[in-house]
Amino acid sequence: MEEESKTLPTKDNFSEWYNELLMMAQIMDVRYPIKGVYVWYPFGYSIRKKVYNMLRALLDVDHQECQFPMLIPKPELLKESEHIKGFEDEVYWVTHGGLTELEVPLALRPTSETAIYPMYKLWIRSHADLPLKLYQIVNIFRYETKHTRPLIRLREVTSFKEAHTAHATREDAVRQCVEAMDLYGEFFTKLAVPYMINKRPDWDKFPGADYTMAFDTMMPDGKSLQIGTVHMLGTKFAKTFEITFENDKGEREYVNQTCYGISERCIAAVIGIHGDNKGLILPPNTSPTQIVIIPIVFKKEEEAVKQACGNVKAILDAAGIATTIDFADERPGAKYYKWEMKGLPFRIEIGPRDIKNNAVMLVRRDGRKESVSMDGLAETIRGKLMDFQAELLQKAGDSMLARIKDCATLDEAKLQVEGGWARMSWCGEKACGLEMENVVNCKLLGEPQGVTGAGRCPICGKPTDRVIMMARSY
Repeated sequence: MEEESKTLPTKDNFSEWYNELLMMAQIMDVRYPIKGVYVWYPFGYSIRKKVYNMLRALLDVDHQECQFPMLIPKPELLKESEHIKGFEDEVYWVTHGGLTELEVPLALRPTSETAIYPMYKLWIRSHADLPLKLYQIVNIFRYETKHTRPLIRLREVTSFKEAHTAHATREDAVRQCVEAMDLYGEFFTKLAVPYMINKRPDWDKFPGADYTMAFDTMMPDGKSLQIGTVHMLGTKFAKTFEITFENDKGEREYVNQTCYGISERCIAAVIGIHGDNKGLILPPNTSPTQIVIIPIVFKKEEEAVKQACGNVKAILDAAGIATTIDFADERPGAKYYKWEMKGLPFRIEIGPRDIKNNAVMLVRRDGRKESVSMDGLAETIRGKLMDFQAELLQKAGDSMLARIKDCATLDEAKLQVEGGWARMSWCGEKACGLEMENVVNCKLLGEPQGVTGAGRCPICGKPTDRVIMMARSY
């Protein structure tokens, strides 16, 4: 799996840098012979496991993990007309079993509402069964016709986390949406990924939802990346799939539902936001290995250095700090290059001089270097990891906010979205919103949560306190 030696393009050319880095750091191999379908390298998959285990830990507090089938019968998929209309151009169909044509075509799930809700109809009988909060992490398939990009725009999404909840009242479902947004906020903070929550305009909400709240982050080229969504479904799907419960008065009612999803775009955000011209920079929370120990070996002291490396690894392992030793037969410089490319937060260099000084040389991924005493080493490094995690989030957040600008005119906005996001007034009318998108050649991300401001709609001129975010997007 070794890649040919080549130089990583500079991050100024983000698209080329991103594509090359995925291969050079062995995150994903893009050479699989189907457009929009990619292969996880073991190293990339170890990052995926670390990230999704964090997500599972947050969900498992009051959700249950399950798994539903990948195949959805065509009649079930077509039941909710608004929903299927949103996906009809993207569905992959299975029409044959071997050489036999199927009586009922089967869809590869583009998302799982129509696979899950027929079962909810069977499982939910009374108010005692509510709330029901389930999630799964599965593959979904969408026939993307736009420019595909690994982890960002795929035909096979390999790590789609979707939660589906059912509640006795609308108020409970709305409260669940708020809780889901809080959970996602905690998750993205753990990834050191800054975000803004935007209420999508009606023409861009999830098909069949009452409303959609989206988590957007800014990539280095200024484009927005949708990294999570929370959908209030109300009773629409419940009515379609006849999901009812008996309330405490003995009456039948429709359940109120929510769903919310995250894909491997969250990993694309970590890679894109934090990486540099040397490769990945993994926040400590996301890095499967947090410390690599590099022996600085001279023949006479080789055994002493190796023993010291083993001792340090044992100390850090015992403290729960994920550590590896690189004993490969390579020059130290080659090892530095390799592990910088893979984005490990810290490396420790140990040579004869360090042993004499009862210390190690600690080098942070951004190049900060210092000698650290062996006394209290684990506690010192734990603190350094926490500091680095916090600094990465702060730096990324500051960078995103610096590239958001209030714009009074569409000409201003057109310039701003070349490298950032524009914030403008909007009357809330669909016709004006679509015209704004057309003139600026961008997407209305939606109304940022909790943000208002007096102004005038740039299309119709009406006074308004509604604010909209505008950006080019992936």
